[in-house]
Amino acid sequence: MNILRCTLLPVYGPILAFLIGCESDVTPIIECEPGDGLIPVCGFQNPEDLAQVPGSDWIIVSQFGLMDGSRPGNLALFDLKQETLQVVFPAELPIITPGWGAADCQMPGKEFAPHGLDLARLSDGRLRLLVVNHGGRESVEFFEVQNVSPQPAVIWRGCVVGPEDAYFNDLVNLSDGGFLVTHMMPKSAQFSELLKGVLGFDTGYVMRWSPGGGFTRVAGTDGPFPNGIEVSADEKVIYLNMYMADEVRKIRLSDGELLAKADVASPDNITWASAERLLVASHTDSLIEMLACQDLEQGACGFSFEIVALDPDTMERTTVLSHRGAPMGAATVALQIGTRIYMGSFAGDRIVYTDLEVDP
Repeated sequence: MNILRCTLLPVYGPILAFLIGCESDVTPIIECEPGDGLIPVCGFQNPEDLAQVPGSDWIIVSQFGLMDGSRPGNLALFDLKQETLQVVFPAELPIITPGWGAADCQMPGKEFAPHGLDLARLSDGRLRLLVVNHGGRESVEFFEVQNVSPQPAVIWRGCVVGPEDAYFNDLVNLSDGGFLVTHMMPKSAQFSELLKGVLGFDTGYVMRWSPGGGFTRVAGTDGPFPNGIEVSADEKVIYLNMYMADEVRKIRLSDGELLAKADVASPDNITWASAERLLVASHTDSLIEMLACQDLEQGACGFSFEIVALDPDTMERTTVLSHRGAPMGAATVALQIGTRIYMGSFAGDRIVYTDLEVDP
């Protein structure tokens, strides 16, 4: 595999670049103007992951800080009609109703640093938002989302602190009240694990958390830098992005059997576009470009990416979009709403969207 493997870790990325003789100097994209069929909306902080509030014109945005927790982020609501953004957590007067997660887990403070998120409807009709948090601790935060007027309410309901040395990325709700979460690598050994990852060795796996049962390791999910994750409607199959293996794997949850896989360059987040289509944000540039994105102080990064559609049955792939440069690169997620696809990024001040001739 290509030794210029892209990573998302700003702390150790420069060291890896030095070891392979790379330097990076990429001009940020400052202008917020449409281009190449992409419409930008600016005013964000690293909008790494997105989820639509069902039946509404609102998107929940995970505004990324840093993966080592040294810079905080927040959760925000984006109004699709007005194209306005409002931070909802942390807030001066957050709405708090504990009762979910671990009984002894306390609400995070201003150090809150969100990463992957997932929104799902519970059996009782309520909407549960799960968010990976790196700030102050490695945890999964539980929120209830109420679709009320004039804008949805995002209520902190509890949390679960990860096992020792856990380092989470993305997650997905399960109907039993638990969740699946990707563990990228041991947090205490990031540098050595990244070196293993760029050489194709396994660094992490998926963990399952169940109410009353805690965390367990999911069989058949070991691989180089597990990243995005989704689950089938019947929860029998998981779709797992192995970032450093350039693969999306289809795995039976009950026993870990690998059912199929698709070749996708550095797959980041994965989302359901419909019952017949998964969308994967794929990174197609080199480590040197990624490092430049991580040092970005304003504007956006032009790092090249693709949005890839996968058939969940056959894992046949179709490239929906391929892009580099203005108005935004480094897409980490593709969220389809109707025939419009919204894309966020781990680095930059904007999202972009495009209207494509795709099945809703």
